[in-house]
Amino acid sequence: MEELKNKFEQGLKSCPVVAILRGITPEEVENVCKFFADAGINLLEIPLNTPRALESIAIAAKCISGNQMVGAGTVLTAQAVRDVKQAGGQFIISPNTDENVIRETKACNMLSMPGCFTVTEAFIAQNAGADYLKVFPVGSIGANYIKDIKAVVKMPFMAVGGVNLDNMADFLKCCAGVGIGGALYKPGKSWENFCSDTEKFVKIAQSMN
Repeated sequence: MEELKNKFEQGLKSCPVVAILRGITPEEVENVCKFFADAGINLLEIPLNTPRALESIAIAAKCISGNQMVGAGTVLTAQAVRDVKQAGGQFIISPNTDENVIRETKACNMLSMPGCFTVTEAFIAQNAGADYLKVFPVGSIGANYIKDIKAVVKMPFMAVGGVNLDNMADFLKCCAGVGIGGALYKPGKSWENFCSDTEKFVKIAQSMN
């Protein structure tokens, strides 16, 4: 487990971005993983509300490079945690704080990143064994809110939900990393725009190291 934690932490230090690939198809996975590896993005999340998500996770788990990791997002049940583990996922991200999901994640020797919005939820997640806290959604509240929570909750935070090129640097000043979804990848986006946007996000992320 320590090895997994260290790899995730090193992935964030190299480029503090989790790429949220909601809507990706199994046919796209290999090319996207390879492009991210070349671009410097190591952490890939495939949400379970993506069609054929487990199939895509299984493909990603086989084709990611040595520094990359793949996990699942929008994980809402303990059974879903087990399904992701079987598919080869290495971390679990949720939009909410569910102690059963967190504990099952740790029982499966995977990294846990539950979503929280309040100090109460943050402490519940911490006490259940979470490794990171995903503050979600952050776009409408800004980085100062996370700074206030950090005064009492001594955990590494991730900012997710509304992170974009304009506010990313502010969130990285108080968070271990950010999760970026539609501003980075979304179905139907041209490959040219996807590549261009990825390079812009990576440039900002790496400038904060």
